Amino acid sequence: MPKLYNHQTGALLGQITDDDVRSLVDQLEEEDSRDVDYFVDANTIDLLEQAGASATLLALLRKAVGNSEGLEVRYEA
Repeated sequence: MPKLYNHQTGALLGQITDDDVRSLVDQLEEEDSRDVDYFVDANTIDLLEQAGASATLLALLRKAVGNSEGLEVRYEA
């Protein structure tokens, strides 16, 4: 099962599903085909929610972003 991490600190944010990974890949910008990290802020979470992302993914991202301006997250299969 894929895991989501804070890209800067390496802290595990939680486990996500393959569908969650597809949501990230489909909705967020990648620099190239090997890119697995994304900048996430409140607007990004809103975008993912409107696109039908899972409640689990949205909750993990909301908790990680908190009151900050955003952070880089990455996933590992």
